[in-house]
Amino acid sequence: MAKVRPNAVVPEPTATTSGSGAASSPAEDEQPTVLTVWRKSLLFNCDGFTVFDARGDLAFRVDCYGSGRRAEVVLMDVAGKPLLTVRRKRLISLAEHWVIYDGDAASAKATPLLSVRRHVSLRASKALAHVTPLASGAEAYVVEGSYGRRACAVRDARGEAVAEVRRKESVGDDVFRLVADPRLGAALAMGLVIALDEMFAGGGGSARSLLRRTWSA
Repeated sequence: MAKVRPNAVVPEPTATTSGSGAASSPAEDEQPTVLTVWRKSLLFNCDGFTVFDARGDLAFRVDCYGSGRRAEVVLMDVAGKPLLTVRRKRLISLAEHWVIYDGDAASAKATPLLSVRRHVSLRASKALAHVTPLASGAEAYVVEGSYGRRACAVRDARGEAVAEVRRKESVGDDVFRLVADPRLGAALAMGLVIALDEMFAGGGGSARSLLRRTWSA
């Protein structure tokens, strides 16, 4: 039986810029974080996610009571402290819209960080969603690929991937790999995964039903 928890996962090397030989920034020197994401809560009668780091230790958790579409989902650390809140914005629009807040969105001090809007188009497109910064100094991103097939990437304006969802061999769709570049960070990368999972209902169903829901391949 395939393992859900990895013993060790070696981060794949990132592409480096050729030429100048100038000193790189600390973020460029850091290796990407590689996580194993399991679409299952460890708590009884809960939906959610259990996320392991490269050593197989618990990194993040999401525990949601009840099933169906949710108004908000909270990403927690191992101890249960809220790190991010992913909240649905109720707008009269074909495009689903989620906002990622720092910490617990119920707090008056909660800061909105990113807006995630599902891509809607009658034309064929690689885009799944558009990520807009709500905090000063942040970048905008586009999510491309197929979340249902566990093969998508979050790209910046230069087309470079800052996070990738990759299929994990021989374990099905409920366990997959998340690679997060330090420019985005593991927690925000997982927040985007939560938003995508809610938008596309876990990526389940046939390719045809997924196409009907998203209007994009």
